[in-house]
Amino acid sequence: MKASSLRWSLIALAAFSLSIAQSRAEAFRIEDVPSVTAVPPARMKAGTIFFSDRAGDKSENGETGLMRFEDWARVLPQEKRFLSLFPNYKEPMIKVSVHGIEKPYTEKLHMYVAKARFLIAKPADAIDLGRFVSLDVLETLDASIKHKRITADQARPNVDPQSAHNRNPDRRWCEAPQTLCIESRYPLEGRLPVGIRLANKLEEGAKKISEFMEFQTEIRVLPKQEIDQQGLASLTNLDTPVAGVLEQNLFEVNQVMQFGKLLTVLQPDPADRTKTVASVFMALGVETDVLQQKKEFANVPVLRNLIPVQVLMGRSSFNTGNSISAGLPDYVRHRIRAIAEMLEKSR
Repeated sequence: MKASSLRWSLIALAAFSLSIAQSRAEAFRIEDVPSVTAVPPARMKAGTIFFSDRAGDKSENGETGLMRFEDWARVLPQEKRFLSLFPNYKEPMIKVSVHGIEKPYTEKLHMYVAKARFLIAKPADAIDLGRFVSLDVLETLDASIKHKRITADQARPNVDPQSAHNRNPDRRWCEAPQTLCIESRYPLEGRLPVGIRLANKLEEGAKKISEFMEFQTEIRVLPKQEIDQQGLASLTNLDTPVAGVLEQNLFEVNQVMQFGKLLTVLQPDPADRTKTVASVFMALGVETDVLQQKKEFANVPVLRNLIPVQVLMGRSSFNTGNSISAGLPDYVRHRIRAIAEMLEKSR
């Protein structure tokens, strides 16, 4: 190779290495804090996501780190109002068969709630949240989850009596303007499918555990007339006007949980209106029965690490990857980081 060619090759390699280093430096890092909403915007810095969840809160259930739904509604009514499927949401009343006789049964829930806050170097009114109401964008956020569009008549709570507890009393799911409604499918990864097959084989006659997570959601940008300025400012603990709200309501899940909500609130930085403070909340209503399934797994050596609560909270050797199979804490962190980076790149 000629000296000049070698020189240009080295320059190109150096430039490429620099670009990689810069892209990594620009990626968001997550910093765990006791309370996201207690962090003043003046303490925030570019490229950092402040994150908190309740996994380590000593006031909660020490084993799961989750809060009972009834306690959540009592202690944190403002969160319950905005992060449930609808403000007056209650634990589902379902029918179960006992010796061939149907009886009403309240499906008890535990809440996993995560909060994040980060800065975007762009004015709040210049950020287009509508770009998230797109199948292509959803695939970008997590390529391992596949989606397809559904209509209002395919949204199960709208038409199925078994899912009636998740019907929105104010409107039908999927009928609001500028709304994307989807059905999603996620195949559990790593060793989880093998463990599930073994668990299903050992539990003959019991309800089978699926190797897939399947769920239906509605994604939309709230119209300005629906934005509760005072209520959302109280939720975010930030008193600048709310410039935009993106919400995703998970109203049908095949197992593990009953509902979920992702809420993104954009507000101007109080000290610099050329920047935006983004507050992201994710709430998941996990079925308490799932958390209590221990004995049948703990007594089988190969399944001791498949205890549902351990898998759910990412504390099992069966956890893997960055998606749902990683457990809720890791999955939510990766999802929020992806949202932050997409908002940042939209500059």
